[in-house]
Amino acid sequence: MADPTDTRDTGPRAGSPLWTYLTAVTVVGTAVLVAAQWWTDVGELVDLAHSPLFWTLAVLVVLGELRPVMLSSSMAVGGTYPSTMFTFAALLHYGLPVALLVQAVAILVNGAVTRRARHRVLFNVAQVTLAYTAAGAVLGAFGHRAVPAAGRVPAGNDLLAIGLAGLAYFVVRALLVSGAVALHERRSIHRVIRTTIGHQSLVYAGLLGLAPLVVVVMNHSPALVPLFVAPMAAVYFTATLSVRRDHQAMHDGLTGLPNRKMLVLRTEEALAEARAREGERVGLLLLDLDRFKEVNDTLGHPVGDRLLQMVAHRLTHSVRPGDVVARLGGDEFAVLLPSVRDAAAAREVAARLRVALTEPARLEGMTFDLDASVGIALYPDHAPDFELLMQRSDVAMYLAKEGRSGVELYLADKDRNSPERLSLLGDLRRAIDRSELRLHYQPKLDLAAGQVRGVEALLRWRHPVRGMVSPGDFVPLAEQSYLMRQLTEYVIDAALEQAAHWWHTGLHEQISVNVSARDLLDSALPDRLEAGLARYRLPPKAIQLEVTERILMTDQAYTADAVRALASLGVPLALDDFGTGYSSLVRLQRLPVSEVKIDASFVRRICDSRDDERIVRSIVDLVRSLGLRSVAEGVESAEVAARLAEMGCDLGQGWWFAEAMSAVDATAWLREHRERNGYAQGQLKPDFSFRPAEVLDPQTA
Repeated sequence: MADPTDTRDTGPRAGSPLWTYLTAVTVVGTAVLVAAQWWTDVGELVDLAHSPLFWTLAVLVVLGELRPVMLSSSMAVGGTYPSTMFTFAALLHYGLPVALLVQAVAILVNGAVTRRARHRVLFNVAQVTLAYTAAGAVLGAFGHRAVPAAGRVPAGNDLLAIGLAGLAYFVVRALLVSGAVALHERRSIHRVIRTTIGHQSLVYAGLLGLAPLVVVVMNHSPALVPLFVAPMAAVYFTATLSVRRDHQAMHDGLTGLPNRKMLVLRTEEALAEARAREGERVGLLLLDLDRFKEVNDTLGHPVGDRLLQMVAHRLTHSVRPGDVVARLGGDEFAVLLPSVRDAAAAREVAARLRVALTEPARLEGMTFDLDASVGIALYPDHAPDFELLMQRSDVAMYLAKEGRSGVELYLADKDRNSPERLSLLGDLRRAIDRSELRLHYQPKLDLAAGQVRGVEALLRWRHPVRGMVSPGDFVPLAEQSYLMRQLTEYVIDAALEQAAHWWHTGLHEQISVNVSARDLLDSALPDRLEAGLARYRLPPKAIQLEVTERILMTDQAYTADAVRALASLGVPLALDDFGTGYSSLVRLQRLPVSEVKIDASFVRRICDSRDDERIVRSIVDLVRSLGLRSVAEGVESAEVAARLAEMGCDLGQGWWFAEAMSAVDATAWLREHRERNGYAQGQLKPDFSFRPAEVLDPQTA
């Protein structure tokens, strides 16, 4: 298998259009260079070698070729070399052969210093040779002929010839370079020229316009020629600041990859070109690393950052030329395919990315195995613009994560999003960033003794425009998107922080937190809980995880590792909404739960429906026979509470006892309830003729 970190430029594949183009230009350009030197008088070149002025100019050409002037970090064809000014001056003063020879030597020196691939160096020599030959032909057509021995100084009547020669040089070189870039990146030459010619033309105009002045200074005061370095240094300094600002605005600071802003611009360019060419497709791949949180949480952010840099390096060297790899934040990356044949070709790119990432990574003397889930969306098959491409590749990515397939193409049948839901998803993303979410707490009471046996943490969201948004509206939406992990992390951290406040002030109440089946697929969940318990100095029983009954209907192999880790950690599990699924007794026995919560839809009707009463009684008896604790949700009347107690149900939860309350109100309620019901001694028989929640204003609950 090829090393995915191998960055050697081996050149285009023999026989490919790019190989044919580079070969043709190189052969023609080399032939012209050899012919120009063949017809030059060797004696004149020898005499010229004794001229200090010539060597000064030659050194300036070489120095000017070492580092280009960059005006934008996103330019497709690179920067502009200041050597152009001095080589064009050599063309005007000494003639074409000398200019070609000096420039060729400068490019070879540049290739040796920068260790460029041989084919690139030879192509650069050839295309510059052809560009200066075109300029020399224009000058010759106007009767401007310079010889090395005498030298020639341009006069005022040469301005038109010089201007047209400069234009010929610029046009030929721009076409040759843009043609290579277009073939290399599989982009149209029109697009390459359009995105670069504006910047390039301005810089070339300035450099070529100064060349005649260099010749005039050479003729009158040769010692002043090096002073041209000063304005070039100013150009370098200004351009460097401009590029640095541009790079910071368009690139990720950690990995150096394009950021979301750059990704949007490049995607819009690709979409515009695809719309103009019938049958053209654009692909967007969204990639999320698996198991990265384990490394980040266990070994710390510095190691995690280095791992992200390694991932960025592997991704950029695994995509095709012209594809764009961007980092969106955290461990999420995107890959833009500006031109892709079909879905199968996009899958090939995605598979290649996963192969590169699965290569073992060594950091801090340890070996890490990474993997990734990749979602693919195509224009125009799946979406007409960037935002929808991003959203639909996100849907596909989580289909890949849920199905553990690695790569998934967007399927409309599996996408339950609507424009309103997408808007809500964007608001939810901002709500997490702005800390608009809060946890409220609802107590669970012992139906026999009246004591509190813990509280359930319930997520609440007060939208700045919509007001209170029901968890039933935004939690399922988060489960289908990349936000679920962030949401779960927030809930667990907030619950642990509140539990620490209670436990360290004498209220030893267990907090139950709802997690989804997807959360249990996250192997980092036990480590996150263990780290949080240690940070807040809490016992494992201070927190309980509630999972829905649907987890019993999934393949246990998917959750076995996480469940076993939680069990070994000592964090108890509860089965939520029991009775609404089709779980088997065998699977219930195998899942290490300590508590089963009976769904509120059955509990509410036990006094009105004999069928519901029989269902609840059967569940209570079943749970007791398994040695587990039963909890009835949705207790909304004293009659229901009494009937549940008579059945032998252990705990009850519902607004009859207490509404879900903010942390402050829940703390006051717990202390009030302890005093009223003799919590410490458990002396009082439970009385369901009053509602303990009435000690608080219901509007504040």
